[in-house]
Amino acid sequence: MHTIERRTAAFAKLGEVLSGLSNKEQVESISDPLLSEKVTALAGLVDTSQQYNGWFTPEFVSNALVSLGKSLKPEKLEKWVNDYREDLKQVVVPKTVAVIMAGNVPAVGFHDFLSVLISGHKLLAKLSSDDEKLMPAIADVLMEIEPGFKESIDFTDAQLKNFDAVIATGSNNSSRYFDYYFGKYPNIIRRNRNGVAVLTGTETEEELNALADDVFLYYGLGCRNVAKLFVPAGYDFIPLMDVLSTRKEIADNNKYFNNYEYNKAIFMINGTEHFDTGNLLLTENSSFASPVSVLHFTYYQNPDNLKNELLVNHDKIQCVASNSEFIQNSIPLGHTQAPELWDYADGVDTLKFLLSFG
Repeated sequence: MHTIERRTAAFAKLGEVLSGLSNKEQVESISDPLLSEKVTALAGLVDTSQQYNGWFTPEFVSNALVSLGKSLKPEKLEKWVNDYREDLKQVVVPKTVAVIMAGNVPAVGFHDFLSVLISGHKLLAKLSSDDEKLMPAIADVLMEIEPGFKESIDFTDAQLKNFDAVIATGSNNSSRYFDYYFGKYPNIIRRNRNGVAVLTGTETEEELNALADDVFLYYGLGCRNVAKLFVPAGYDFIPLMDVLSTRKEIADNNKYFNNYEYNKAIFMINGTEHFDTGNLLLTENSSFASPVSVLHFTYYQNPDNLKNELLVNHDKIQCVASNSEFIQNSIPLGHTQAPELWDYADGVDTLKFLLSFG
């Protein structure tokens, strides 16, 4: 397709649209009638997506789309592609990349969508039934901004065929299926990972509120949500529980509350020790993955031993949130669900992969 400069400019414009979706006046101010129609349709999905997926509340859908928009600022796109600029110019004959998207978080497949198209390749996307409307609506807006993308975007419900490479995101079980069927192609196959947070016990109320965002956003369903805490021996849970308990609205969702009541009953039947904030259950558990409405925690004695444990288990961890200086390469509390373009899922450089066979 056209130059990398035109592709990045189109995504920067898309970023402006997504960032303004929560502003009704900004949506209505679009002068181009065809673009206005596409943007209005996308904005409408903010309010209606919960009819198709009970987890996709208007607040969370809006948050996801606006967050994506903020990640597409021109200076961020420029920083992202700058190291690959010469390689991007070498993609003369586009390949078709099949992308199997997850549906746990609104528009969670966007980064793969972006990466394939920004690299100059063609996208063949298979959507999750849990999120089959948002990505096509975003694509409609992009194609109205830059019609040249129309030849490069295809969504399919059929069996995938006629492709050159694969990017697939799913559970540990589905990844075995992906390995079997797509192992002969150049591929990125992602498995279960979770976010973790490391606390010191000196966090302010503001920092604990930021952590609550990392835990509760999207009901904890995202791979970047904090599902496990590492806390120092003797940690006082009361300040954290006081903050978590204020997020009462999270339990207004029937699907979430049903999970909360079910897990609470299991804990009580099994005699599992836990803290209960009325909307979340905290229990000591070594697992990095926790059920919806449950937050695991582990005590640590020595920071060096903790750093070693994080390193040994890196393949189970999507990101580490902490405001502590002794945890290197961590992100600040409250930022797990606002990754930059270069914060690749599972630590695999998607753009480098896409340019390796172009």
